[in-house]
Amino acid sequence: MRMMKFPKRYLIVILTFISTSVCYIERVGFSIAYTVAADDAKVSQSTKGMILSTFYCGYACSQVPGGWVAQKIGGRKVLLISFVLWSSTCALVPLDPSKVVVLVIARLLVGVAQGFIFPSIHTVLAQWVPPHERSRSVSLTMSGMYLGAAAGMLVLPSLVKYRGPQSVFLVEAALGAMWCLLWFKYASDPPRSEHPKATAAGFGESLLPLKGNQKMKVENGGLSARTPSIPWKKILLSLPVWAIVVNNFTFHYALYVLMNWLPTYFEQGLQLSLQEMGSSKMMPYCNMVIFSNIGGVVADHLITKRILSVTKIRKLLNTVGFLVAALALMAIPIFRTAGGAIFCSSVALGFLALGRAGFAVNHMDIAPRYAGILMGVSNTAGTFAGIIGVDLTGRLLEAARSANADLSSPETWRTVFYIPGFLCIFSSLVFVLFSTGERIFD
Repeated sequence: MRMMKFPKRYLIVILTFISTSVCYIERVGFSIAYTVAADDAKVSQSTKGMILSTFYCGYACSQVPGGWVAQKIGGRKVLLISFVLWSSTCALVPLDPSKVVVLVIARLLVGVAQGFIFPSIHTVLAQWVPPHERSRSVSLTMSGMYLGAAAGMLVLPSLVKYRGPQSVFLVEAALGAMWCLLWFKYASDPPRSEHPKATAAGFGESLLPLKGNQKMKVENGGLSARTPSIPWKKILLSLPVWAIVVNNFTFHYALYVLMNWLPTYFEQGLQLSLQEMGSSKMMPYCNMVIFSNIGGVVADHLITKRILSVTKIRKLLNTVGFLVAALALMAIPIFRTAGGAIFCSSVALGFLALGRAGFAVNHMDIAPRYAGILMGVSNTAGTFAGIIGVDLTGRLLEAARSANADLSSPETWRTVFYIPGFLCIFSSLVFVLFSTGERIFD
């Protein structure tokens, strides 16, 4: 690694990018492997739904605690522990659909463990990355989610076909273990920042949790302050925080609805075969990887060149991303071909990813010390959005079926895609009115 010419913080960003990719390979992989095993064992749809949703229950419950623990003991340690926990679970638990209780406990444990990951990543990036590099760093890290989802959906079905469902668990555990070794060897806390601007800008060692013997020491003839308590009341009453929460909710509502129901729309709404569509169905996720990084690069360029203020940049990218996504979402039922539906869904997901250069980086703008906690709060809302959106869409389609409506009719699907479309418009308005790029939490 001494031959590497780029700074250590770049290596940290690359490792966090790999971590999000591996996490989403695990999520996609379990859905693929379990669905095949459950279908072979003639498991009921309700049982399948319970097993698949258990992960999100655990995931939602550990977001805020994950941010709190990362802020207290450091995101680097929490991230490693989380990976060890879920990787070990994948390696040790057999994929036996008849053992429902075992699978529920295992998925709950994996969900809790992965719930600590994203708040920890935000804590680590807030410590390592200076403000003018945060947009592209967060965008690159988060684009790993979409790359992992695309790679998993493209490769893992073949692995299940030739090696069986259990092989997916072993591959996921191996990927997790390899990442743990890389993180253990190369990750570290940022070095002591000699430059006084580091503290003022809100990054570096000044954001690390203090050790016991550091909590009260003499500095320049005076006493340093103790580790500041977490301003929970100020966080929960802050309008900029709620602007982030609302936009995170909307982003994940749209993302999870498309991830879970777009295949059904292709097969039942458009009467198309997913097998015949080939790799084209991966285009929306590949588009997210591209546009996520475009948003990050553009935001950091505008910040570095001081073309616009941080506040205006965040609002601009968030508004453009969400409004274009809203139009594309509401246009999906209009197009009655595979090409049209893929184009609209690709534009929608791509511009939603572009919008992450607005709201998703904003945690670090307003509260670099508590970035992990704010990420935990907003990601909890995002997780519940996924649960609500996926369930509500199913209920809407079931109600249409009960009313003898044809699922191949565009009218049946209009409400499904209009809801996230209108949420995008509402959320962009909230972000314009209440967000800020200025630091409001010391």
